Amino acid sequence: MIGGRNGSSQQLTSHRNGEGIGLPVDSVLSLYRTMQVIRQTEEELARCHQRGLIHGACHTYVGQEAIATGVCAHLTPDDSVFSTHRGHGHALAKGMHPRELIAELFGRATGCSRGRGGSMHIFSPEIGMMGTSGIVGPCILQACGGGYTARLKESGNVAVAFFGDGAVNNGAFHEGLNMASIWKLPVLFICENNQYATEIPFSYSSGSGTVADRGAAYGLVGIEVDGNDVQAVHAAAQEAVHRARTGHGPTLIECHTYRTRPHSEGMGDFTYRTREEVESWKRHCPIVSWRKRLIDEYGILESQIDEIDLEIKELVKESRLFAEQSPLPDASDATTCVYSAQVNVPAPVSPETPVKNTTFSQATHEALSLAMESDDSIFVLGEGIGIRGGNFKTTEGLYQKYGALRLCDTPIAERGFVGLACGAAMTGTRPVVDFMFADFVLDSFAEIVNQIAKMQFMSSGRLQMPVVLRGCIGVGHSAATHHSGSYYGMYAQVPGLKVVVPSNARDAKGLLLHALRGNDPVMFLEHRELLQAKCEVPEGEYEIEFGQAAIARSGKDVTVVALARMVHLTLSVCDQLEKEGISVEVIDPRTVLPLDQKTILESIKKTGRLLVVDEPPANCGFSAEIAAVAVDAAFNDLDAPVRRLTGVFAPTPYSPSLEAVVVPTAEQIAQAIRELIKE
Repeated sequence: MIGGRNGSSQQLTSHRNGEGIGLPVDSVLSLYRTMQVIRQTEEELARCHQRGLIHGACHTYVGQEAIATGVCAHLTPDDSVFSTHRGHGHALAKGMHPRELIAELFGRATGCSRGRGGSMHIFSPEIGMMGTSGIVGPCILQACGGGYTARLKESGNVAVAFFGDGAVNNGAFHEGLNMASIWKLPVLFICENNQYATEIPFSYSSGSGTVADRGAAYGLVGIEVDGNDVQAVHAAAQEAVHRARTGHGPTLIECHTYRTRPHSEGMGDFTYRTREEVESWKRHCPIVSWRKRLIDEYGILESQIDEIDLEIKELVKESRLFAEQSPLPDASDATTCVYSAQVNVPAPVSPETPVKNTTFSQATHEALSLAMESDDSIFVLGEGIGIRGGNFKTTEGLYQKYGALRLCDTPIAERGFVGLACGAAMTGTRPVVDFMFADFVLDSFAEIVNQIAKMQFMSSGRLQMPVVLRGCIGVGHSAATHHSGSYYGMYAQVPGLKVVVPSNARDAKGLLLHALRGNDPVMFLEHRELLQAKCEVPEGEYEIEFGQAAIARSGKDVTVVALARMVHLTLSVCDQLEKEGISVEVIDPRTVLPLDQKTILESIKKTGRLLVVDEPPANCGFSAEIAAVAVDAAFNDLDAPVRRLTGVFAPTPYSPSLEAVVVPTAEQIAQAIRELIKE
């Protein structure tokens, strides 16, 4: 069915049976060849799995070859494909050599992901194969990001998301299709409806009979085709690609098909479906039926087709031998490419640089404006960051300067636009996600942790991830429990992320500029109670390197490590303590990941005592990490036990009388220092 912008639909019979669509002989043979490359490679992989050459899962594409073949026939190397766990066929149809795929499943260094991904994580950005995911749904959002990049760069490229019927019941499907529709993104959403999401039948899991009909609900074109008819898929994809390239937006294509092998090799297959059902679909084999049509309708000799079969058989054999003979990755590669190889050490700010008294929010606004002026690949996503200028004036005036495409107001769809940001970064732009409050972006936690943070590593450094995710943290203003979280300790446990928590306007500007110029994903967390706090800020451009703590106050008797608002509370009691004979050194790490351990340890060596003051609860958090670092590396320098003063282990309440007792106060900090000095 086709669903128009007004939700109307009509039967498109030519896309069901391929009638009336003429193709040159070279094209029809190319379609056959691609399907055979996929089929023979997959069958070889199934045999290799039985031989124990594949160490993990093996999700084959047998029975579905017509879909990847028909769609990818219209794509250029500059068009981007985002796929799911059953992605072998998509990679091969996009142009990957079988030797790279087989070597990857063998875990070899010559594999397309250098042995890091196996069956479910296939990367070849050089040919526009942007990656496959072991998680259902993210590819839909990443394809939206690829489409957004195409619009921003006016490249004429298209992005394609391949996914199964299981994904259409996932929130990513809803958020992705809605975003693609409202922004007219050049994206093809290809649903390979093979009737089962692992073992759950589509007839059970979906309240609607077809996927294509859902397109009308989002105001986009929805097409239903026989996914085992390569000519029908080819025709539908041709229209969709043309629609995307000419600025008419996305298309949803539902391809009815069937996988004739198990969900993954070695799994039981007949507890949820019958042998008779599988055999009936094997008789509807896309390759057998296309071979027959080549002979009957195009007059191609059977011997000519046999030659193609033999050629591919040799190709697959050679590829398997290549993979078997390839070396395993060196053990030293296990920790490479977690972060970008880019080294950007900023010059220190000259003492002669003019300064002005500026608020925290004004300083970060200036940083963003300077970066956007010098780099037109930077764009901002968020709720109300367009004409309104952001809930905290983070983008005030920038919409009028740079327009709606670079200052993009989003639906309330945090998972959606964070996933889009991932795909945009993968395809060459530099998104800034303004998520308002740290609690809100938790809806996108999986996109941050499983996709954004891991993308550089899984692609062996061939994809960069310059995504800045910024928003407010912290208790105050009776904001209650859904507007008061911080979570930096949690994010600091994620390899691939960088976590920044500034305490003042000067640091915030320099750190944000550094984040915007780097190629790693950064969580930039701004305490709400500090947004109007002023200090002297250098004018113009400057950067502050991550992993460099600031000594906010020098002292000799006790070290206090604190972040954000806790830095200010600690400093507020230092003069009084000095009068009492207690000299306090205050260390502001500024970044939680990377953490400047050296400055902290040097301070402990000087003072012999350590107090960690932190607003979130103590359990498994930032304060625990600092304490562990001290005990591990400075035990002999300590003259007293490490002490921590943190928020209580409870959600943040609303009433001022309750809110006041869940975070440390200045008086409590002063008393904790006095008690530590006595030990």
